[in-house]
Amino acid sequence: VLYASDTKRSLNQLCKDSSVVLLGINECDLEKGLEMRKWVLSGILATEETYLSHLEALLLPMKPLKAAATTSQPVLTVSQIETIFFKVPELYEIHREFYDGLLPRVQQWSHHQRVGDLFQKLASQLGVYRAFVDNYELAVETAEKCCQANTQFAEISENLKVRSPKDSKDQTAKNSLEALLYKPVDRVTRSTLVLHDLLKHTPTSHPDHPLLQDALRISQNFLSSINEESTPRRQSMTVKKGENRQLLRDSFMVELVEGARKLRHVFLFTDLLLCAKLKKQIGGKNQQYDSKWYIPLTDLTFQGPEEAEPLTIPQVPDEELDAMKVKISHLRSEIQREKRANKGSKVIDRLRKKLSEQESLLLLTSPSMPLRVYNKSGKSYGFLISSDYERAEWREMIKEQQKKCKCFKTSSLTSMELQMLTSSCVKLQTVHHIPLSINKEEDESPGLYGFLNVIVHSASGLKQSLNLYCTLEVDSFGFFSNKAKTRVYRYTTEPKWNEEFEIDLEGSQTLRLLCYEKCYNKTKQNKEDGESTDRIMGKGQIPLDPQSLQGKDWQRTVIPMNGIEVKLSMKFTSREFSLKRMPSRKPMGVFGVKISTVTKRERSKVPYIVRQCLEEIERRGMEEVGIYRVSGVATDIQALKTAFDTNHKDVSVMMSEMDVNAIAGTLKLYFRELPEPLFTDELYPNFAGGITLSDSVAKESCMLNLLLSLPEPNLVTFLFLLDHLKRVAEKESINKMSLHNLATVFGPTLLRPSEKDSKIPANPTQPISMGDSWSLEVMAQVQVLLYFLQLETIPTPDSKRQSILFSTEV
Repeated sequence: VLYASDTKRSLNQLCKDSSVVLLGINECDLEKGLEMRKWVLSGILATEETYLSHLEALLLPMKPLKAAATTSQPVLTVSQIETIFFKVPELYEIHREFYDGLLPRVQQWSHHQRVGDLFQKLASQLGVYRAFVDNYELAVETAEKCCQANTQFAEISENLKVRSPKDSKDQTAKNSLEALLYKPVDRVTRSTLVLHDLLKHTPTSHPDHPLLQDALRISQNFLSSINEESTPRRQSMTVKKGENRQLLRDSFMVELVEGARKLRHVFLFTDLLLCAKLKKQIGGKNQQYDSKWYIPLTDLTFQGPEEAEPLTIPQVPDEELDAMKVKISHLRSEIQREKRANKGSKVIDRLRKKLSEQESLLLLTSPSMPLRVYNKSGKSYGFLISSDYERAEWREMIKEQQKKCKCFKTSSLTSMELQMLTSSCVKLQTVHHIPLSINKEEDESPGLYGFLNVIVHSASGLKQSLNLYCTLEVDSFGFFSNKAKTRVYRYTTEPKWNEEFEIDLEGSQTLRLLCYEKCYNKTKQNKEDGESTDRIMGKGQIPLDPQSLQGKDWQRTVIPMNGIEVKLSMKFTSREFSLKRMPSRKPMGVFGVKISTVTKRERSKVPYIVRQCLEEIERRGMEEVGIYRVSGVATDIQALKTAFDTNHKDVSVMMSEMDVNAIAGTLKLYFRELPEPLFTDELYPNFAGGITLSDSVAKESCMLNLLLSLPEPNLVTFLFLLDHLKRVAEKESINKMSLHNLATVFGPTLLRPSEKDSKIPANPTQPISMGDSWSLEVMAQVQVLLYFLQLETIPTPDSKRQSILFSTEV
C-alpha cells in the first residue's frame, strides 16, 4: 500500500519499543493509537487522489471519441468505445464520492471522527468492479485490435496524460491505455489491505469498528471470488488449449548485455521465460516492471549453434570484491554503533544508503558462472550466477517444464499481452526484494559468523559405479559461493571420502552440497554455456541452525538428493571462540610449541617441518589447482602431525606417498597452532594499524621497520615462506592461486593474535553475535600479508636476508 512506509515511520515515532509497534493498538496507549488512524487515512486519501487521476486520464479521450463516432469519420464505433471503457465512468463516480466524503473528515480530525460508513458504502458498490473485471479481457483485446486497425487511436492510447500529485515537479505524466485499464484490477486486489490496516488501528470500542469489520468481510469475500475466477483467466489469456499460465520460479539475476552487467528479475512461467527490469521507485510508488525479452519454452534451448561466439565474461579482481566486503562490514558496524548511540535517523539513513550502494555493487560484480539460453531463432542471452546449485536448479526446472508443454505451442505475445503479463509479475513474484540489508526485517537472523568444520563421510544409493566428488557452498553477503571440494573417488557405488573442511562463515544461513560425476572422457562432457562441465548427480541443502550447532559436539546428518544420500558431520565455532592458539602439552613436539624453542632445539634457522613441507610442495604441488585453498584429508593431516611431533624417521617417506593437499594442510595447521602468531602478539596491533596508512612512503617505512623488528626465527621463517608463496603465484595461470588468494589463506594463519589479545567476550555463554568487527579483523590480516607479497624486494641490513636464506644451517 502506498502509505505503508510513512505509516510505519510515524508509528515508530509514537511507540519507542519496536515490538510494541508490531503488536499494535493494544500495547500503545489509546491516544497514540487513535492518532495512527489519521496517518492511515491520510495515506488512503493520497492513494485515492492518484487513482482518481488515473481514471480521469482514461475518461479524457472517451468524450471526443464518442462525439467522433457519430460523424462521417469515426475513430472507433460506439460499441467499441463502450467495450473498452466499460464501467470506467461509474468507477470514477464511486471513488470521487468516497474521496469528497473522506477529505473534510480528515481535515477536521478528532479522535471521535467516524469514517466507517464511507468504507461500508464503498464495499457495497464492489459489484461495479465485478462487471469491470468480467469485461476486462474483452476490453484489452478490443483495444489491441483497434490500435492495429487505426493509427490515430494507437497514438491516443500510447499517450494518455495523467495528472501528477500537487507537489510533483511534472504536472502530467504519460501512460498507455493498457496500463491504465489495469489500474482498477490492481486496485481491487488491494482493497482488503487498506481495510485491514485501518481496522488494526481502530479500537474495538470505537463506533467505526463494526462498520469496518463488515466492509472487510465483504471485500475479502469479493476478492476471494475474483482470485478464483478471473486471476487464472488473466494469467492464461495467451496460453492455448485452456492451459493456465502459472509462475514456477523467479529470482534476481545478473544479465550480461553487450559486455555490461545488468540486474534483472527473471520469471519462469509454465510456457515461457520472461526477463524483466525492475523500474526505479519514485515517491514511494509500487513496484513496476519493464519487459526486456521473453522466450517461449518450446523455442528455448541451452545449446547454441556451433558457430555461436563464446560468452566473454568481464572478471572483477578478488581484491576489488574484498574491498567491497570491507566497506560493507565497516558500514554495518557503523550503523550498529549509531543505533546504540541513539543518533538521529538522518545519519543512519545516509549510512544505509551507502550500504545499499555497496551491496548492490557486490551483487552485480561477484557472479561469474555463465548460464546461457538460446531462442531457436538464433538470439542468445547470457546470465551470470554465483552458484552452480542455482544454475542447476534453473536448468532442471526449465527442462522438466519443457517436457510438459510439448503438447501446446505459445504464440508470440502481442504488446498488450506482454504488458499484461509483465504487470502481473508484481503480484505473482515470490522473491520480492533484492537481497540487501535494507530489505531485511529488524528481527531477521543475521546468520552465523565463524568457522564451520564439515566432514563429508560417504554416499550411498548409487545405481552404477562412477567417479564422484562433492562440493560445498554457503551463502554470505547475499549470494552463495563454492567453499570446498572433495577428491574424486574413483569408480565406485559407495564413495568414502571422509574428508574434513573448515569453512569460513560470513552471516551464513544455509549449507549446500552438490555431488558430481567426474567426466574424464571429453566426448561425454556437456558443451552447455560454451564450457566443459562435470555432470551433477544430485544436490541438497540444510539450514545452519544456530541452536543445534551451538554445542561443541559434532552433529551428524544425512542430505538426501535424487535417491542418493550423503552423510556429513558438522561442528560450528563462533568467530569469538574460533582458532584459539593453545600451547602444546608435549614440550618435545613441534605443533603448539614456540618457534624459537623448535629452531633452537633443531639448531636451524627455519623449523624442519616448514622446510620439509615446502620442499615437497615445490617438488609436485606447484601446478596443483587450488594448492593451499583445497583442504587435504583430515586423517592424513593428523597422521603427519603425529609423525612430526614424535620425530618420526620415516616422515619424508610418508609425505612422498600422500596427497599434496594434505601436506599443504599440515603446514597451515602448524602455523595456526603456534602459541603466538608468526607476526607476534606484541607487534600485531602495529601491523594492523600500519596497513591503513594512506601515504605509501610512510606505509612502506612503517611496515618494513615492523617486519625487521620480528624475532630472528620468526623473520627468517616468514621470508622463507614468502619466497615460496611468490613462486606459487607465478604459476597462477595453472594453479589458480593469485597473490590475493594466497594472502586470504595465510593472512589469518600467520597474523591472528593469541586468545588473550583477541576480542574474546568476557561471558562465554553469550549467544552467537553479528560478526562484522571480526570480518574486518580477518580482512586486515589478509591485507598485511598481501602487502608483503606484492613488494618486489624486502631490504634487510647488511644483506642479512641473503646470508640467512642461503646458509647451510637452514
